[in-house]
Amino acid sequence: MKKYLGFGLLLLAVACQKPAGKSTAAKNKFSDQNLRTIYTLQDERNASGLLTNFGSTIINHRKEAALALASVQDKATVPALSTLLSDPEPPVRKAAAYALGQIADSTAESHLVNAIDQESDSFLRAEMFEALGKCATRNGIAILAYFDTPDTVTQGGQAWGLYRAMLRKPLPEPALTKVARLITREHPYQVRLAAAHTLARSGKADLRRYFSLLQEAARNDKSAYVRAAATTALGKAKMPESAEVLTFLAVSDPDYRVRLSAVRALKDQEYALTKPALLKALSDVHPHVSLTAAEILAGKNQETDDTFWQAALMQPDWRTRAVLLGACLQASKEPEPVRQHITSLYLKTNNVYEKGALLTALSNNPASYEFLKTETFSAKDPVISTYGIEALAGLRKQPDFPESLNTDFNQLLKNAIASSDVALMGTAATLLREPEMNFRQTFTDVTFLKLALARLTLPRDVEPYLELQKTIAFLLEKPAPEPPKTQAKQAIDWKLVQRLSPDQKVLLKTSKGDITLQLYVEEAPGSVANFVQLLEKDFYNGKFFHRVVPNFVAQGGDPRGDGWGGTDYTIRSDFADLHYLEGTVGMASAGKDTESCQWFITHSYVPHLDGRYSIFARVISGFEAVHKLQIGDKIEKVELVKR
Repeated sequence: MKKYLGFGLLLLAVACQKPAGKSTAAKNKFSDQNLRTIYTLQDERNASGLLTNFGSTIINHRKEAALALASVQDKATVPALSTLLSDPEPPVRKAAAYALGQIADSTAESHLVNAIDQESDSFLRAEMFEALGKCATRNGIAILAYFDTPDTVTQGGQAWGLYRAMLRKPLPEPALTKVARLITREHPYQVRLAAAHTLARSGKADLRRYFSLLQEAARNDKSAYVRAAATTALGKAKMPESAEVLTFLAVSDPDYRVRLSAVRALKDQEYALTKPALLKALSDVHPHVSLTAAEILAGKNQETDDTFWQAALMQPDWRTRAVLLGACLQASKEPEPVRQHITSLYLKTNNVYEKGALLTALSNNPASYEFLKTETFSAKDPVISTYGIEALAGLRKQPDFPESLNTDFNQLLKNAIASSDVALMGTAATLLREPEMNFRQTFTDVTFLKLALARLTLPRDVEPYLELQKTIAFLLEKPAPEPPKTQAKQAIDWKLVQRLSPDQKVLLKTSKGDITLQLYVEEAPGSVANFVQLLEKDFYNGKFFHRVVPNFVAQGGDPRGDGWGGTDYTIRSDFADLHYLEGTVGMASAGKDTESCQWFITHSYVPHLDGRYSIFARVISGFEAVHKLQIGDKIEKVELVKR
């Protein structure tokens, strides 16, 4: 009997199996035609079409239409969105608050304040407070500063509201004082985190009066994210006591991001107090810390050439070594041997990114001019030519740039503008707007710029187009023009989206290890569809991480490898209610609705990017590899993970 029972169970198991080769992915929400329509309207920036869903009896349709307007950002929709703040369903009220914050129009302020007064749900009040910060006038900021509640969830929204308000304009002293008090350990994590980030990005505010609170958080908060932000804020309290704490953190905190933040904060402290810590940081186990220390030491320019030379010889990281050699070249009274050494390293290495860093180092001495010019305009790899034109621009800004080279350099700029290379065009155009260069007197005829502008193709060449457009206006002393409104050529591929599971995984194989991503299929279908289309064409395989900013982002996906490349189309921005945490993956852009193929992974919390760059995925494993990524590391393969 057992024999037959076992055989019967086996037959049942076989019968229940999915046919071979068929996807077993769970359906995502876009099996609903109405939701596909709503997201298509969002992608088309059709605000009036979205507003018709506000009268729907289906809760999810009202909610999704409101969220869609967060990406459209049409100020004319503020009155209609404000009515949803009193919708009977919490998800709809939350979506409306987020969308109003994204639109950031001051006319929404009174509606949000009234909704906060009426709202009993702590989480919704928190969302409304954060939205209020994005559109607050002085009155709204005062409400954020003086509102008092024992509810910790609401406190979190209030704290983030003050952060959002600070991003728009400096906070008055009462508001800063409120924020500083929120950083203490008795407050919940989200409150402390928001307070620390607010103070870290408080511009030129004098934070000396908050020294005790800041140093306590920087030293002892259990969260590295809070410690890092508090450490940055501590750098704004310019006093010997701050320098003492920062030098300690720069060499002792267990998290490299806190050490790095401390090193950066030392930049504005008295050099005599910070020199030992900066020199010690050059040998930090994490190359991002040593690089940051090298950049600050180079910027200070108070060390002897021998100090930089010896540090460079001992430096295993090529990027840090190049910075130190550049500083040595600038400080040396006999620069020629140093310049020849840098040139020798340049000729020996096969790493185009190291070559680029060495070209940057050479820009510290005018004798490098002819070599830089030759390498820039003869390079076969766009990475080298891009670093080259940037090095030439840096050289031109040097106070000791020979006046005898001005005429030749002006022709060089014209040659760069006339080239077909988008990076040469864009970088040269940007330099022409430098006020201290007085190029208005030199380039009174902008015909060459207009001809270059006419040769560009939109939307592919949007970045150099914007630079040329702004430069023409600058030289003619006219107001900056509105960015061109180009139609995105890439519509959302709904068939592709529908075959993805809601938690679709992607395996990103890099030269530093594997990283697994989870796509936000239901939150950012346009960005996800574009990314998947490209990876299924093997577009990303063999590309490089061309930009790595320590404790910020690692960016890749550029077909040129220098940050100026893209596809022949653009896609629309997806501004879902998501936040930039550690390991968040976002689309790089030159502004709203200009995304193409480049993307980045964050190293830590970077809340100032929220709602400005489309989030389409998050890292779920491989964080160690993320933090090891350096410029020039390879994207070996990107593939969907089969279920």
